[in-house]
Amino acid sequence: MQTGSVTTPFGRRPMSLALIKGQIESAEIKPGKSVDKWKVYRDVCDARADLGLRDRALSVLNALLSFYPETNLVDGKKLVVFPSNAQLATRANGIAGTTLRENLAVLVNAGMIHRKDSPNGKRYARKDRAGDLQDAFGFSLAPLLARSEELARLAQQAAADRQHLKVIKEKISLCRRDIRKILTAAMEEGASGDWGKIEAHYVGVVSQISKARTADALSGILDELSMLLEETLNALENQLISEKSDTNDDVERQHIQNSNTESINESEPSSRKEHGGKSSQAIRQSNEPIKAFPLGLVLRACPEVTMYGPNGAIGSWRELMSAAITVRSMLGVSPSAYQDACDTLGPEMAAAAMACILERGGHINSAGGYLRDLTRRAEKGEFSLGPMLMALVRANGGVEQKTG
Repeated sequence: MQTGSVTTPFGRRPMSLALIKGQIESAEIKPGKSVDKWKVYRDVCDARADLGLRDRALSVLNALLSFYPETNLVDGKKLVVFPSNAQLATRANGIAGTTLRENLAVLVNAGMIHRKDSPNGKRYARKDRAGDLQDAFGFSLAPLLARSEELARLAQQAAADRQHLKVIKEKISLCRRDIRKILTAAMEEGASGDWGKIEAHYVGVVSQISKARTADALSGILDELSMLLEETLNALENQLISEKSDTNDDVERQHIQNSNTESINESEPSSRKEHGGKSSQAIRQSNEPIKAFPLGLVLRACPEVTMYGPNGAIGSWRELMSAAITVRSMLGVSPSAYQDACDTLGPEMAAAAMACILERGGHINSAGGYLRDLTRRAEKGEFSLGPMLMALVRANGGVEQKTG
């Protein structure tokens, strides 16, 4: 075992309990332990950020290791090297004397080496008559041997952290590219939506990247960009689905007109039997998205949603659906919950439901859970938006408009 009493530094150099502890631990090396000095050095280099080491300190450590004659640091052999400052400076690429002393202190404080100072502070070795080394005063490399497993673990963790950081940066780059190109396509092709607001949000998030130094900070930016990308895609998806539905409706109506040339009245049968027991109203419901309630009624029932429309106003169902995307994000409703509502209620009524939830925000603990419950009830035919809208109209002092 590498033994030896705790030694204190020469001159005015202070001693600390941490240094004493390090020397004690370095003396408790397992018998016969051996490790490749350059492997340990590579581990130290990989973990330098966690160890608080700078490049100059690593250069000095490399020079110190070069004065150890064996490739492996071995327990039981003398692990003290004793080069002069001039020799060290030469092997450390001509480092200045002041910088050399500073980085030797850094290595000592980091627990990479220990000082073993002679009575007069000089570095030298004492040999017997046979020329064998009896004792040496200089820098002990025993901490590297004692801490080799710890240093290997730190190096592995540092490598894993770097890989994690690399993956986060790659995902951020992909999100930035996707959002930028999707926004450009939406603006250039004239898609309706508050793209300027989304772009301003995007620019604000991207501006934080240069200030983010840690994986946690970058992960937060990635989460925000991912959510923004989802919102952008949802806004476009709802619009494109609506346009596709409108196109299909036109084709369906044209097909009905062209396939019934004998009488235009035959397109709406007078009894349910003519269409498998379904009424004409039911047939229309299965073929086209019916806006069951006027937009004006929804806005009278839910005036708060108007502030999320373009320029603080809503004049069409499309603008209401765009505002609902913003409200969904603000209330913490997941994109999947809102998409399920769109699939079940239709995009217009799902947007109206979001407006109702916003209006009743003070009475709802979880907007996402509430929307999912409404969707499940609607799937079973147990929910209609009408009573909720009427209740909100009355609560807001509105008057229901009757239509003939």
